[in-house]
Amino acid sequence: MNSVKRLTFMFLSSLFIVGTVSAQQQDQELPPTAQPGKCYVKCISADEYKDVTETVVIKPEYKVLTPTPATYKTVEEKVLVKDASKKYVIHPAVYETVSVNYESKAADTTLEIVPARFGNSSQTVEVQPKSGRWEYKKLDNCPSVNKDECMVACYVEYPAVNQTIPITTLQTPASTKSTTKPAVTSSYKKEVIKTPASVEEINVPAEYQTVKKVVVDQPAGVKETVVPAVTKTITKKELVKKGGVTTWEEVDCSLLSSDGNLLPIYYDLNSAQLTPAAQKIIDDKLLSLMQSKPGIKVEISSYTDSRGNDDYNMALSQQRAQSVVNYLVSKGISRDRLIAKGYGETRLVNGCSNGVDCTEAQHAQNRRTEFRILQ
Repeated sequence: MNSVKRLTFMFLSSLFIVGTVSAQQQDQELPPTAQPGKCYVKCISADEYKDVTETVVIKPEYKVLTPTPATYKTVEEKVLVKDASKKYVIHPAVYETVSVNYESKAADTTLEIVPARFGNSSQTVEVQPKSGRWEYKKLDNCPSVNKDECMVACYVEYPAVNQTIPITTLQTPASTKSTTKPAVTSSYKKEVIKTPASVEEINVPAEYQTVKKVVVDQPAGVKETVVPAVTKTITKKELVKKGGVTTWEEVDCSLLSSDGNLLPIYYDLNSAQLTPAAQKIIDDKLLSLMQSKPGIKVEISSYTDSRGNDDYNMALSQQRAQSVVNYLVSKGISRDRLIAKGYGETRLVNGCSNGVDCTEAQHAQNRRTEFRILQ
C-alpha cells in the first residue's frame, strides 16, 4: 500500500502546491479505496451542457413612411373689420348744503387718589421640626470592669421649635375717585350729494366684411408600409447539470513519465503542425483519457529548441500548444477543459542552449509538447 501512496502522490504533485506534507495528511489526500500498483487523479466533475436552438431577430420589423401632399379649396368667410364697442354719456352729480354738528372740546374726567389702608398682625412659623435620636449613657453602678458593657441606648424625642413673626396686612387697597366735565359742541356747513353722478352706456355694433381665402381640404398625411423582421436560428449551449463534485479517477500509470507529464509529442524544425505520429499519440493517450474521464482538465505545455530568436521561439511554442488544443476540440473535447501555454526555449531537457554545438537529434528532444493533468 505504501508503494501506491508514493506513486499516486508523485502523480498528484502536479495537481497541488508542493510543500512539506505529513504522512497523515498524505493519507487524507489519497482515495480511500486505493489499490497497490494503480494511479489515481483527483477530479472535479465538469458542467454538462446540451445544444438548444433559438431564433434571434437580427433586423427588427420597421415601417417605411411615404408622405401624401395636402389638397386645398377656396371659401368665402365673413370677417370682423371693426370690433363692437360702447359709448358713455356722463351726468354730473347734484349737491346741497347742510349743517353738521361736531364736538369742539371733548369731555374731561378728573381723578382723585384714595391711598391704601394697612393693619398689624402676626404669624407663627415652625423653624425646627419635631425630631428624635438614639443617645448612649453609662450606668452609674456598672458591675463590669469594662464600662462599655454597661452602655444603655435610649431614644430621646425633641419637640418642634416655633417662632412668631409680626406682619402688616392690607385692609383697604388704593383707589381713585373720578369727576366728569361735559364735552363742548359746535357746527359747520358742508355740501353733500343730492343726486349722484351717473354714466349712460350706449352700444356701438361691430362691422363685418366678406373675404375669400384658400383653406386645407385634405391635410397632408403619411402612408405606412411595414417591413417584416429578419430572424436567424442559432444553436447555443444550455447548462443541464452543474459540475463541481470531487471524485477520484483511476488512470493508466503508463501515461505518466518521471516528472508527472503524459508522454510528449515532437515537432519538425520551425513548425507547429502536428505530425501523424503526434496525432496518434494524442489519440491513443490524451484523447482516450479525456473521453473516459470527463472531469479532468489538461495543461498543454509546448517548447522549442534554442535555435532562433527568443521572441520568435516563444510565439512558436504558443502556436504548437494551440495546435494541440484545436486538434482535441475537433475531436469533441470542450475547449474549457484545455489550457495552452508556450514556454519557448526556457525549459530545455538537455544542455543544448544558445551557442552549444548539438546534433539534430538532441535539438529535436526540445521541440516537444507535454501534457499535465490539472484536476
